Amino acid sequence: MQRTNPVLIPDEVLQGIEAVRASGKTNMLDAPVVKRLAREMGYSEAADWIDDHLAIYCVGLFAGFEPMDEGGEA
Repeated sequence: MQRTNPVLIPDEVLQGIEAVRASGKTNMLDAPVVKRLAREMGYSEAADWIDDHLAIYCVGLFAGFEPMDEGGEA
């Protein structure tokens, strides 16, 4: 079985995703609820990123996320 590398995302996005995950309020596969909770928790950049990168978000749920280097791209 092929292993997938973690998805590189901006640190502020990772913080928002991790905050929602740690809250335990939703299944992380429920992207609309994840986005709503992220906004409610003050992580609008995470919600916007998920809106713009839904497929990459889904891959990251299974492969993991890592913060990207400064000036990098996701």
